[in-house]
Amino acid sequence: MPLSRAEADAIEAHIARIEHSTGVQVVTAIVRRSDAYPELAWKAFALGASVAALLVVAFDVARPDWMLRYTAWSSVAPILGIGAASAILALVLPAYARLYLNRVRCAGEVRQCAQAMFLERQLTKTHRRNGVLLFASMFERRVEILADIGFDGRVAGAEWRKVVDAMTPSLADANPADAFTCGLDRLEALLAEKGIHGHGGRNELPDRPIVGEGA
Repeated sequence: MPLSRAEADAIEAHIARIEHSTGVQVVTAIVRRSDAYPELAWKAFALGASVAALLVVAFDVARPDWMLRYTAWSSVAPILGIGAASAILALVLPAYARLYLNRVRCAGEVRQCAQAMFLERQLTKTHRRNGVLLFASMFERRVEILADIGFDGRVAGAEWRKVVDAMTPSLADANPADAFTCGLDRLEALLAEKGIHGHGGRNELPDRPIVGEGA
């Protein structure tokens, strides 16, 4: 689990405090990944096979007599073997798989996953239309913040971005608890800067962090 029980309790209490002082409805969510990215293993295979092919060619130049005797084995087996090993590494090692991740596609998938959760968790149905979602995707190491229309004209996109920026370093260090703590601190400060105050009434959305597998 990306969050321990104690960490989830602390985040829940932090959200309750923000909601009580501002009346804003805050939801936090974390998923392991926002998409399966099946192409990553194929990219890793292609790179591994290409490197192996270069090594075979280099060995062919260095030892042509040996290569003539064992052409099929010496050419095909290393290429397929190294390619397969690279693909397997991409499947089991997230850090290695991220080397093949397209940043534009990655950003789009995380954004889409966050939007889907925003709708599924009914953040658009609060009384004041003031729901805010802090969404983190572990594999991509990306954060998204989505706010309902109640903030239109009050908080600019660049100002929301400061909350994302506050969370990103800790998430990159695989520390989601610290990421949410930093994000909630920055959100609380931002709401205060914007003069958004008011005692919270009925708690319309869950304060407990949502933890899921994602895609």
